[in-house]
Amino acid sequence: MRPILPSALAGLALCLCSGASLAAVGGCDTARAAANGFDPDRLYAALSEFQTGAANLHGLVIERHGASVAECYRTGKDRPVNAWFGRTVEFDAITRHDLRSASKSVTSLLWGIAQAEHKVPPSDARVLDLLPDLADLKTAGREDITIGHLLDMTGGLAWDESGPYGVRNPEFGLYWRGSQARYVFKRPMASPAGQRFSYNGGGTAVLAGLLEKGVGMPLPDYARERLFAPLGIVDWEWLTDYRGRPLAFAGLRMRPHDLARIGQLMLQRGRWEGRQLVPAAWIDASLRPHVDAGDGLRYGYQWWHGKTRALGSERAWTAAIGNGGQRLYVVPALGLVVVITAGVYDDEAGAGRVNRLFDQVAAALER
Repeated sequence: MRPILPSALAGLALCLCSGASLAAVGGCDTARAAANGFDPDRLYAALSEFQTGAANLHGLVIERHGASVAECYRTGKDRPVNAWFGRTVEFDAITRHDLRSASKSVTSLLWGIAQAEHKVPPSDARVLDLLPDLADLKTAGREDITIGHLLDMTGGLAWDESGPYGVRNPEFGLYWRGSQARYVFKRPMASPAGQRFSYNGGGTAVLAGLLEKGVGMPLPDYARERLFAPLGIVDWEWLTDYRGRPLAFAGLRMRPHDLARIGQLMLQRGRWEGRQLVPAAWIDASLRPHVDAGDGLRYGYQWWHGKTRALGSERAWTAAIGNGGQRLYVVPALGLVVVITAGVYDDEAGAGRVNRLFDQVAAALER
């Protein structure tokens, strides 16, 4: 389901608390905040907003130049993507959390790894040429849709995930259809391929199917072997649909500080402890916006792109974003990684508070 997104430059609502103790929130202290370039009072205000604000926030991790600045958690109501009802969870550093559509960004990293291994086709390959069982759908411009169009969500297929989640939302069909690819490509063309951004989790499902075929193993196994294990991420799960297929577009669950490792990997251009896990060229392309996504945002390779204000000017961020307030923000110019998890599913006002919290953290930098 399409996540509720941040504005390009959300307004800040800072509440300065001079003299307050940072140690009370986030395991942070004044010396650590200052050493990592933060104004302690402003950072305290951000951490306090997380812990005492009205939004149903669950986790916050802040890292700068690879150093931990703050990590804090709250108890809150949550609902995993494969559950119909929610429950109250006491979140902490060892509790996994839904990433929802932030899973798409991880799937993109896996595609980049597989492409470098020559196990999946290049970005200019036409998708229906790779799916002979769908030859009958090579009409009306569908035959022009490439891998790159699926990655950038510019395929042109009629697909609208903006409504309430349920049987009328096209994403729901991905959970039970026998052929996800046929379900996706059978839809009419709303615009020529490559011309217009349209959020489409079905394209991510098709990419995952092609990836599994190319690498010869299930998506979670490939993720474990090529990405998570080398990063030291051992406690995670990838939820499946009603047919046992991994939900590439929404099913990854992970601890917030482990998600921050993926953010740091992005800052390090795919390199981790002397090993190139993801090709640097793929990371560079992922950190670069490709298409206008509306509302001041851009998109590319299953990552969102926008701007925030820090150190007196606008700074570009790249983010993995999921419904309910799931966020992995990467700000290369600042060496900043911020992870936020929450339970504000389908709640525009709650998502706005999540986005403002990130802006507040960025604005707390003083050098």
